[in-house]
Parts: sequence; C-alpha cells; structure tokens
Amino acid sequence: RTADSTNFLIVKQDTKLSQVEEAFLNFSQRDDVGIILINQHIANDIRHVLKDYTQTIPTVLEIPSKEHPYDPEQDYIMQRVNMYLGGGN
Repeated sequence: RTADSTNFLIVKQDTKLSQVEEAFLNFSQRDDVGIILINQHIANDIRHVLKDYTQTIPTVLEIPSKEHPYDPEQDYIMQRVNMYLGGGN
C-alpha cells in the first residue's frame, strides 16, 4: 500500500456500485496485486465486470462472508472449472 493508493476496498451498504467496479478495474490492472479476494455477494453485484475479466493474474477468488453463505453455483471460477471438466454450461 502506498500513500497514493490502497490495496483494498471495504464495501459497506452505502458504497456505490460504481466505486466497487472502479476499484476492481484498478486492482486488476496493477502489477503489484496477485490475488483479488472478493465476497461472493459483492462479486454478484459486479458480475457483468467479472465476466469480461479474462486475465490469469491477478487471480480473482470469490469468498463467503459472515452474512452470506458461499454458493458454488454462483462462483464464476467454479462454473468455468465445471465447463472445462465437461460438466455442462
């Protein structure tokens, strides 16, 4: 983390969707970020941005939050793994 930027965004109820999208785009273009951790329910909010993301690094990992349980059916990475293994969709 530098004085000019941080390497995280804490999303609260009053955080605007455009702010989340902008943070993701900024993090995904930085060469000092290798993994982007995002709560799955937030990832669902910016799914349209995540579907266009095709880079391997930084890797995007969707994780559960305390309030929202993890659903592998909604995890884009798990959907892609399932597709590559011949599981459909």
